[in-house]
Amino acid sequence: MDVVELHRRAVAEFVRQVAAVRADQWGAPTPCPDWDVRELVNHVVGEERWTVPLMAGRTISEVGSSLDGDLLGDDPAAAADQAARAAQDALAEGIPRDATVQLSYGEESAAEYAYQLAADHLVHGWDLAVAIGGTAQLDPEVVEAVSAWFKDREELYRGGGAIGARVDGFSSASDSLIGAFGRDPAWTPGHTAVALLGAAFGAGDVDAIMAQMTDDCVFESTSPAPDGARYEGAEAVREQWRKLFAETPDPLFETEEWVVRGDRAIVRWKFSWASGDDGERGHVRGVDVMRLRDGKVAEKLSYVKG
Repeated sequence: MDVVELHRRAVAEFVRQVAAVRADQWGAPTPCPDWDVRELVNHVVGEERWTVPLMAGRTISEVGSSLDGDLLGDDPAAAADQAARAAQDALAEGIPRDATVQLSYGEESAAEYAYQLAADHLVHGWDLAVAIGGTAQLDPEVVEAVSAWFKDREELYRGGGAIGARVDGFSSASDSLIGAFGRDPAWTPGHTAVALLGAAFGAGDVDAIMAQMTDDCVFESTSPAPDGARYEGAEAVREQWRKLFAETPDPLFETEEWVVRGDRAIVRWKFSWASGDDGERGHVRGVDVMRLRDGKVAEKLSYVKG
């Protein structure tokens, strides 16, 4: 496929998804754990805004900080559409004359740059669709073209920290490509909540833990035997974890594995503590069985080995 057309199709789907974002969804989590919906859209619009000066021959240092900060204003859908049109015009004019651009790693052909932009729009269009509960309509021809281009570049992306570990095991071309970019095609907003919850437990940060729990959350502890104790509501649950971290010598939670499917999650963890003055540590291993709701953890039932 002609790369200008490839870019146009990938961008069109992303712009369509931006127009579908409801007013109450801009703060929703996305498969990119550092970005909510607005931040993700702002990132992609920023890429399009950069395209025009770069295609005109300007350098990164010349553009400087002029495109930093919020680029969406009060009408993100219009901002995305306008930026996309301007970028498409710049690429359509520059690629036929074999233009080059100055990127962070040096000079690059405009055609290669367009492939990079198309891939980013395709993947972030999927990110956006699943974040807002929509349907990602990945054009099969765009998927095929990006997959062929990405095959020889995947390890460069991964080695540079641009993407996470590959997720395998999918039969469809679109899911396989999403997995190659380090995404789980089964992602839901609960994935982000579970990941952030694990990080918060690892840091012993009770406020961060509770930020991932619903107000009516339920926690069942591992003791007393045989069934543990049940705590209902954010205040009661918070107090149990506050006591755990305050009363345990040098506590440390480590997430060993986690799986999210729909509104259920299972997390395997190790909890250790200082057990004496000689530096020895005791530990237990356990699992949490969780129920998710609206991108947060509503129920956390804990079990330990032994």
